[in-house]
Amino acid sequence: LQWSSPLEAIEQLKSQEIWVPPPQFYELCRLCNFSSLRELHQFSSARALEGCERWLPVMLTASDGYVQLLPGDELYPDDPDYTGEKNEMMSTDKKVEDLMKEGSVFHRIVIKTLNNLAVYVNIQAKYKHINPLMINTDCSDCNSRL
Repeated sequence: LQWSSPLEAIEQLKSQEIWVPPPQFYELCRLCNFSSLRELHQFSSARALEGCERWLPVMLTASDGYVQLLPGDELYPDDPDYTGEKNEMMSTDKKVEDLMKEGSVFHRIVIKTLNNLAVYVNIQAKYKHINPLMINTDCSDCNSRL
């Protein structure tokens, strides 16, 4: 076990010292909004009664990577396959960069390699939640307040 701040864990992911699955990367980016555990606790206590929604990331395979689509993203399906019974796969011959240039409403995690992840969110979070900071592990402009 290792205790790390969210930004430290992201830096270790960038340097390939550790691997963090995309959902946990998303949450680390969200935790980067808070400068202390006390601030996080205050936020979570105030927001606790607002509710939550069920999320199912939908994987879109591109020619040079993957995009995990989340609810609210313009490419997110109207009727996602919550049970896996439909066994539907979303794919495109386009590159990830082209998908990003063509789009305008984002709630997604872009995955180019195991250690090259990026979060893109420009929608309003529901239930008074807080969006993750948009961090790309392929660059050094992590703008966390931690």
